Amino acid sequence: MTIKVALAGAGAFGIKHLDGIKNIDGVEVVSLISRDLDKTREVANKYGIPHVTTELADSLAIKEVDAVILCTPTQMHAAQAKACLAAGKHVQVEIPLCDVLKEGEEVLALQKQVGKVAMVGHTRRFNPSHQWVHKKIAAGEFNIQQMDVQTYFLRRTNMNALGQPRSWTDHLLWHHAAHTVDLFAYQAGSPIVKANALQGPIHKDLGIAMDMSIQLKAANGAICTLSLSFNNDGPLGTFFRYIGDTGTYIARYDDLYNGKDEQIDVSRVDVSMNGIELQDREFFAAIREGREPNSSVAQVLPCYQVLHDLERQLR
Repeated sequence: MTIKVALAGAGAFGIKHLDGIKNIDGVEVVSLISRDLDKTREVANKYGIPHVTTELADSLAIKEVDAVILCTPTQMHAAQAKACLAAGKHVQVEIPLCDVLKEGEEVLALQKQVGKVAMVGHTRRFNPSHQWVHKKIAAGEFNIQQMDVQTYFLRRTNMNALGQPRSWTDHLLWHHAAHTVDLFAYQAGSPIVKANALQGPIHKDLGIAMDMSIQLKAANGAICTLSLSFNNDGPLGTFFRYIGDTGTYIARYDDLYNGKDEQIDVSRVDVSMNGIELQDREFFAAIREGREPNSSVAQVLPCYQVLHDLERQLR
């Protein structure tokens, strides 16, 4: 069967999903939702999407829509995910699931009630670089002793990845730290039992901390140090150093290096080198196979419990 999809959010990340979905057989985006109707039509025309609207409810009312991908502002994620599930649609919501723990718990409760696939875009689980490390751990060939992670941007004004003004404010803890908190527990194969956080000054206009430091410890003894900044005027992105019992590996998005900075070939780890595409492939495969996806709401909710605890510390 062809899975028919509505995608909400025609910004930088929504377009990444549209580019990934183009490579996936048996999937058709039939509806596009975003705030600016003219810009939404422009994107829809480029990708051959027949229906455009500014209201998610319009797309949920389309009977043929099987699934929804939400690439909307953080503060809308949980409520929109619940609306999709209540309408009988499978849903993939971009990271973060929520910025209030209770709202994430409500999404999980509804998912259990309706039985639809509900997945969160924790892309690091799908990047070939991190998959390569995960397979080595699963084979018993590598165990994490420490992860050292840097998440660095230069974002002193409220702009998105395309250099366009944002209608919402990004957040180091609930958005960017979520990637690493979830990935650390996933790769360690052990729940996080201790977490500490410090933050720098609050930005006078954006109202958020622009720098943050987080320490994590897993039940099996592995530790993680995470440094985050919106003030970094240098190489941008997230860089992961895995220090283990049998080696050291450095992941830079979809690329992987050993501790001597020699590149490791990860081109055969999966069917694509695009983490977003692989994430979407998992979503659609779970729908077809009637199973829980990797990065389901149930699997990632412990990450949001940790973020909730860290937020309480920072207050």
